[in-house]
Amino acid sequence: MSDSFDLVVIGAGPGGYVAAIRAAQLGLKVAVVERESRLGGTCLRVGCIPSKALLEASGAYERATSGELKKLGIKINGASADIATMMKRKEGIISGLSRGITGLLKKNKIVSKRGTARLLSPGTVVVQDGGAVTAQLEAKNVLLAAGSVASDLPGVTLGGGVGTSTEALSYDNVPKHLIVIGAGVIGLELGTVWRRLGAKVTVLEYQPTILPGFDDELAAETQKQLSRQGILFELGVRVLGARDYDDGHADGNCVVECDGREPLRCDRVLLCVGRRANSEALGLDAIGVKTDTAGRVVVDDGFKTNVPGVFAIGDLIKGPMLAHKAEEEGVACVERLVTGYGHINYDAIPGVVYTSPEVATVGRSEQSLKEAGVAFNKGRFRFAANGRATVIGKPEGWVKVLADANTDRILGVHIIGAHAGDLIAEAAVAIDYGASSEDLARSCHAHPSLSEALKEAALAVDKRAIHG
Repeated sequence: MSDSFDLVVIGAGPGGYVAAIRAAQLGLKVAVVERESRLGGTCLRVGCIPSKALLEASGAYERATSGELKKLGIKINGASADIATMMKRKEGIISGLSRGITGLLKKNKIVSKRGTARLLSPGTVVVQDGGAVTAQLEAKNVLLAAGSVASDLPGVTLGGGVGTSTEALSYDNVPKHLIVIGAGVIGLELGTVWRRLGAKVTVLEYQPTILPGFDDELAAETQKQLSRQGILFELGVRVLGARDYDDGHADGNCVVECDGREPLRCDRVLLCVGRRANSEALGLDAIGVKTDTAGRVVVDDGFKTNVPGVFAIGDLIKGPMLAHKAEEEGVACVERLVTGYGHINYDAIPGVVYTSPEVATVGRSEQSLKEAGVAFNKGRFRFAANGRATVIGKPEGWVKVLADANTDRILGVHIIGAHAGDLIAEAAVAIDYGASSEDLARSCHAHPSLSEALKEAALAVDKRAIHG
């Protein structure tokens, strides 16, 4: 016998479970289907949260062993990295947060089904576990929020020492030499983790810069800072293949073959060349839901597919694959469904790289403004002139504000420095509300605080920074 719902959400990642909760708040009868044993999606299980747990642990280890704490008058002798304990802590964090999501669904009277979901018709979702149908859900509306999976690369054979970010989050020992294929966010963060813990890390990138898509100046500064820390970058490199030969070679079992150069040996390979929409097993073809050449679900401005009653959000559709983007889309989608209105300002969605220093960006980059022929003014302020950054021993980096030359409206903010991921929130709010650099410059910021660097960068747009 089928159960009937106002909304069935396929996927319990950040987009899916947040959309389900908002829909329940708005009075809908909601069910969520998730194939994994833990709720929370890739972000919680094998993405954002575990990587940040390891970044925190590895960062503490580096501070204890690099002499950084000695400068503060703190002497530590004999510090060592306990990888097993780090992994145990990481797993505990994941479990606790996943249980929290389960509790939120129960609190909001949302039905949770475990298994693989497939659309039988626009209003019917079947749930399977091990090939057997365990539930059939009838829905007035279906929201696709199945997320994404790691992209592959021709010639790269996964297995043994060659893996994706999922494996790199659970290494049981520190690699002697880790080769990272791809200089995007995931590659830089996980490369940082294992470099801090003692691995030699080499990053291979096909593009001429790291962090493709980021502001060019921001990417260049990031590469400079990470190179100083010991990460080796080789740009403009085309990887032809990689595999684990398990041959006991002194330099490692893994071989990475590149165009125009000798093969590289290492003991671990991390493939990080992006992610792709997880749309293949949803039954989209059977009911005629359109997808593009990249496998992403095609939707209109209201997240509607071409099939009435079927919607899609998050990594399944165009745009940056970010957990917070999926959350905002989930809320906007169900609010449109119930109230007729739901809005997202895609120019105000921040992106963060949790390396050290952190990297954060929101809005337009310099190159995109130049390509579009938009006249702008730029203000920049270095953290080396900020009292708080000096006190905490993190003077690296800067804040850059880009503002329209005619209206002074803030078009983009780019930060590299301590706690950039937190500082960028103020910039996102400013862009979302159409603030000018003058608005930001005249707002009082606490002293001493890192946020003063943002104020000074806004002042610098008009060439009147006080401390720079």
